[in-house]
Amino acid sequence: MPHIIVEYTPNLTDLPFDAMLASVTRRLAESPEVEDEADLKARVVRADCFRVGLADSQRGFIHVTVRILAGRSEQAKKDFSQRVADGMLEHMPAFPPGMTAHLSVEVVDMDRGSYRKFKLA
Repeated sequence: MPHIIVEYTPNLTDLPFDAMLASVTRRLAESPEVEDEADLKARVVRADCFRVGLADSQRGFIHVTVRILAGRSEQAKKDFSQRVADGMLEHMPAFPPGMTAHLSVEVVDMDRGSYRKFKLA
């Protein structure tokens, strides 16, 4: 916890995901809600099959899901969401003329009762 999953459309080319993930994890590590920076797990998933509205092209999205253990306050969730958005936007490139992209961030509770984590060495 937290798990950071970035989904994106492949028509948004040359996104600097290494820099984005570094910025996002650094910002989240600075949160008082994160006890151990090693608990931050981030990955990027490409959505090969997608639609944005009714358009056939020139639209894309980046959606970031942050999965955290349930029990955080609404303010803590808003803070997580803002830290992630700021980290992503810090390295967001300009898109070609005519291309529209949407960035969204969602903070989702994970059930504490069913979540299991094992540190393997």
